[in-house]
Amino acid sequence: MDEVTVGIDIGTTSVKAVAANGEGDVLARARIPHHLMAPDPGRFEHDPQQAWIGGVLAAWNEVGAGAPGRSIAAVTVSAMVPSMCGVDSAGMPVTPGLLYGDARGRGVGSGTEATEGEAVGFARWLAGRDGVEALWPAQSAANHALCGIPALDSSTAMAMAPMSDGQGWAPELLEEIGMTSEQLPAISPGAAAVGERGGALVSAGTIDVLGEQLVAPCGDAGDVLVMCGTTLLPWVLTGEWIEVDGLWTFPSARAGIMAVAGASNAGGLFVDRVRTLVGDAPCEELLALGPEDLPVWLPYPRGERTPLHDTDRRAELLDLHVGHTPAHVLMAAYEAAGYVVRHHIDLSGLRADRIVAVGGGTQSEAWMQALADTTGLAVDVSAEPYGAALGAAYHGRVTAGLEADTSEARRWGRVSRRVQPRPAHAAAAKGRYRRFREGTDR
Repeated sequence: MDEVTVGIDIGTTSVKAVAANGEGDVLARARIPHHLMAPDPGRFEHDPQQAWIGGVLAAWNEVGAGAPGRSIAAVTVSAMVPSMCGVDSAGMPVTPGLLYGDARGRGVGSGTEATEGEAVGFARWLAGRDGVEALWPAQSAANHALCGIPALDSSTAMAMAPMSDGQGWAPELLEEIGMTSEQLPAISPGAAAVGERGGALVSAGTIDVLGEQLVAPCGDAGDVLVMCGTTLLPWVLTGEWIEVDGLWTFPSARAGIMAVAGASNAGGLFVDRVRTLVGDAPCEELLALGPEDLPVWLPYPRGERTPLHDTDRRAELLDLHVGHTPAHVLMAAYEAAGYVVRHHIDLSGLRADRIVAVGGGTQSEAWMQALADTTGLAVDVSAEPYGAALGAAYHGRVTAGLEADTSEARRWGRVSRRVQPRPAHAAAAKGRYRRFREGTDR
């Protein structure tokens, strides 16, 4: 299998891309950093020209150069949801790119309720900006840059409900906002080819977490898939449909397996902020800290998504004393991310046999060890840190006709190592978890 496909993932802090062959071997990687702008707790945005267009083209060029002599059959772009910017008649962004959790998604200035959906709030705010002729999510801006067609995949469109049902746009709602369906991208099935770039088919695209789970080395009931990115995404997999207050339930990538899931701000968004404040420390120093004496973070720098659904929460550091060093404070941040995962597992009430960790955060040994210690579960670490891009590359195989569907994507999932809980640290973490829950539940 020598056919090569490319997956490009627009993340919160960088664009990642991989070129992979039919066996899932990564032939080339690229990472193009970009700025996340959050000048106040209510704003969370990108410069779409930098992140959704320039970063995508730079990543495409870099992975193409890294696979010389091989033709690329297809390329798929994945991105976080929701996202949206306003563009002019030439398709040039004229507004910031609004991201999930931005307060303008709560209908700022419109009197609407948060239950209307973030995408609707984004559209209401953007529609009134000067020069806005159309509204594009990140996938559409990237597709336009790659092939001149601002198409949108049906999964991303569905995530923008009630603006869309995944098939088309809601004309009455758009009319109320002051837009028409023609000012939103055309919706296509995710694996449909919408254009071409240098001989490679360009697919309509996908959502980052869908790409990530496609190629994650898990999928059985009892597995806990934890996506360690800017957003922390804990998914407890089960063979039954159950609904849990504060969490989400939906079908996973594997037939007959459901995910009881969440999304938390306690991932890289929080950990990187702590690292910025106290400085980084070598993993060896963090892992050498004793089990008993760590402070406890409530990791909510800009509110929390699941299970709290509270945009007004703020981070707190509990039990700090004069003997604590920056390393203690940073290791406590990694533990807090683990406590959030444990909280989701506890709320689900489901069996948890092991954790499978994916995403860029897996490159931190301290984070992975804290995840094992705080949950008491073995952590199998994915071999590919750019999992969403790898899943998008597999998605591209369907676009190119190299696979009938995505049902066999799991064959690309590989584990690089297993991290076991340290008994003394896990015992001490139980007490800190109780402290975490007291602070969180109050």
